[in-house]
Amino acid sequence: MAVLTDRLRRRIQDNLLAYAFMAAGLLCFAFFSWYPLVRGVILSFQQNNFVVPPYWVGLENYRALFDDPLFYTAWKNTLLFTGLALVFGFVLPFFIAVLLNEFRHFSGFFRILVYLPVMLPPIVAVLLWRYFYDPGNGLFNSLLRSVGLPESQWTQSSGTAMISLVLVSTWANLGGATLMYLAALQGIQGELYEAAELDGASVWQRLRHVTLPQMRFIMLVLLLLQIIATMQVFIEPFALTGTSNPDTITVLVLVYRYAFTVNQDFGLAAAMSMLLFVVLGAFSALYLRLTRTAD
Repeated sequence: MAVLTDRLRRRIQDNLLAYAFMAAGLLCFAFFSWYPLVRGVILSFQQNNFVVPPYWVGLENYRALFDDPLFYTAWKNTLLFTGLALVFGFVLPFFIAVLLNEFRHFSGFFRILVYLPVMLPPIVAVLLWRYFYDPGNGLFNSLLRSVGLPESQWTQSSGTAMISLVLVSTWANLGGATLMYLAALQGIQGELYEAAELDGASVWQRLRHVTLPQMRFIMLVLLLLQIIATMQVFIEPFALTGTSNPDTITVLVLVYRYAFTVNQDFGLAAAMSMLLFVVLGAFSALYLRLTRTAD
């Protein structure tokens, strides 16, 4: 028994530094991740504006959400934005990656060109596009005037507001997905393409029967990650259309509206955040399941 105790003591002493580093990391993770999560859950059952003492309201915040017409509008707009963003931001990077993979000259230049928007801070990219969309002297309306076409309100028109936000988001995030696709494409064995060419396969047939099956897993993972990311859209609608436009108000914009503008009730905002957390948690669980299955 004494030998086992001494051996255990020596093992603890040998790994004490490792335990210290691990404890520091766990404390940081607990303080910046676990505590805000638990605090948000508690806050969702309170009425709290951080001015007067909070009081417990139970499920009243959740009932108030379902009674608010903007709740359904925000979810509808968020799902619409996610769907449109996937049409552009999921399919377009794949085809750009296929084109870049075929380039033999200046491939590095084009990769940098595609990735440049990702290097901009998100708010800078949005402010740049706000100038493009300016209904007075913006770049897009200036181009329309130069060719004799009618001008557009872009972000202020109900017909073009959402697609305008999607274009900003797609342009700003296109490079990251493109490089991921490109890395996966370059990992496909060249013998597969050579065998397909010997069998007389066309470009479309090689894409369909070789590229897509080999890319299936990475495409599914990126699809789930993009759904999770686009459902948290905030900067584009907040900076381009504000918090009161019913055509572009999203879930996170409504959270901001509940907490800082109209309601000034952080409990109501926390309840909305918890509902979004549940939805994103379901997609995250599916993502972890898929990656674990692949491993």
